[in-house]
Amino acid sequence: MAVELYKEKYRSQVREVVLGATKEEGGTRTKTITVGGQTALPFMYFEGENPHRPVVAMEVWDVVPEDWPASLKNYFEDVYDDPAAWAKKCVEEYGADLIALRFKGAHPDGKNASAEDCIDVLKKVLEAVGVPLIIFGCGVTEKDNEIIGPIGEAGAGENLLLGIATQDNYKPVASAAMAHKHCVIAQSPVDINICKQLNILIAEMSTPLLDKIIIDPVISAVGYGIEYTYSIMERARFGALQGDRMLAMPCIADVSKEVWSKKEAYVPEEENPEWGDQADRSLAWETTTATAMLHSGTDIIVLSHPEAVKKIKTHIDELVQGGS
Repeated sequence: MAVELYKEKYRSQVREVVLGATKEEGGTRTKTITVGGQTALPFMYFEGENPHRPVVAMEVWDVVPEDWPASLKNYFEDVYDDPAAWAKKCVEEYGADLIALRFKGAHPDGKNASAEDCIDVLKKVLEAVGVPLIIFGCGVTEKDNEIIGPIGEAGAGENLLLGIATQDNYKPVASAAMAHKHCVIAQSPVDINICKQLNILIAEMSTPLLDKIIIDPVISAVGYGIEYTYSIMERARFGALQGDRMLAMPCIADVSKEVWSKKEAYVPEEENPEWGDQADRSLAWETTTATAMLHSGTDIIVLSHPEAVKKIKTHIDELVQGGS
């Protein structure tokens, strides 16, 4: 006797967002990437469409990451003093779909790089690779406000993904995106109501930006409340599929930042023998966190470890093939 599977029916879909621009579109990218467009929950191909597979970005810094452990540094020690060469290696050797360019050098307590310095790095990375770029500031609001406008202007035509817009500080990023035709990362602190409100505020500045927003709900690493993050991302996706226009955006998960900033990723085995080998532990932690984010509905995963990239891209292949 044949068993008929119950299929959930949804009445809406996630917006499609295009990142990057080719020469014909006014940019210099060799390809663009489209995310979103789902009409069902992640990888539930029997219930609806998941037209665009999740993509993996690798992060590149504008300064040498002094605090990284050797188990991660070893993969980049020949290039991490040259962001352009670093980006090229991520794409050509490690298979990155996008580059997440993090301007850590702009931090006032560090190099305190100027907007001109940041623009110089941006241009070199754009010349080195043909994939779309994600832009992250240094994490200090005042300094990020100084550099995001000039960076957006310097990258005009490239359809960058600019970050980070928050509820208290969304105007500089949204203005740069609006003026120079970029996309926006809208970040909310694991709060579905703030997530919606921020998207409303950005849309009030420019209605067309609704089609250029990527949601960042501020994820957690495994062991740091990831189940709460997961539930928020699920709620956002359910809201999108049920017709909430202010939640109908693709999602990004900055896994790299969350994992490698925690002691469990970098503390050597000698300090905590019960934690096991640091290299194996950190790789497993980044991969496991990214896997959870994939299944919660994330469209863009930001990673650092090349082996994590390899494992996650293989897992995406398996999930996509399982629905074909």
